[in-house]
Amino acid sequence: MISESLKKARKIVIKIGSNTLAKADGTQNTEFMADFAEQCSALIKQGKQVVIVSSGAQVAGVSTTKEWARKKDVHYRQALCSIGQVELMHQWRKAFGAQNIHIGQLLLTKDDFENEHRSLNIRNTLFTLVDEGVVPIINENDSVSIDEMKIGDNDNLSALTAILWSADLLILFSDIDGIYSDNPKTNKDAKLIETVKSIPELRSSIKIGEANSFGTGGIETKIQAAEKTTVYGIPLLLANGSKEKALENLENGTAHGTLFLAE
Repeated sequence: MISESLKKARKIVIKIGSNTLAKADGTQNTEFMADFAEQCSALIKQGKQVVIVSSGAQVAGVSTTKEWARKKDVHYRQALCSIGQVELMHQWRKAFGAQNIHIGQLLLTKDDFENEHRSLNIRNTLFTLVDEGVVPIINENDSVSIDEMKIGDNDNLSALTAILWSADLLILFSDIDGIYSDNPKTNKDAKLIETVKSIPELRSSIKIGEANSFGTGGIETKIQAAEKTTVYGIPLLLANGSKEKALENLENGTAHGTLFLAE
């Protein structure tokens, strides 16, 4: 069903988490970015349109300004995101440039989606970019967002983007293979749940852990994202983006994940 969903989808939003974009030492995984851009290029050559929601600004900021890595003050964290966003987009531009594809940047806040005029402008910009063969890369505007304006995680940001753009599929790339019946790191008998038809039933049958090292989300935010998109008829696929040729292998049916079916 995962392979079929990818093959049927023409408009695909792909969210890439910080843990996927970071190496073990916390620096940017530019090799992943180059390989991922090549896989996106293959999809675009099939006539598909791709929008990327990319985490990783703070990771890139720490990579660039290492002496700030331990500073926890909110102003320093926002400043790190400001520095890191430039580096993040630089690396994405290099990765897609190697495929002769231009990228465009959109930095958004919660208020942008709640304001009817702004959300219409976002939608129009997305349509214009993809119609011209440009790959939009979206992130939350962490340098200026305060708690009241924050979406808070890119799982939910990507869900809002998918709904606004009327996508056919949302893919969440994380550092986990999908949703398990229990924590597979502590329970060897935990089983991967490959298809979810009922989110309430899923919630009642699994244990939800906390967010991991670099990211702001966890299993909970991924389920929230699925609750948002599936109501609008948009299936959501959660898969491990750090595995080799993850996007390509999901399409050809050799990779696994968790597919939330649209209502």
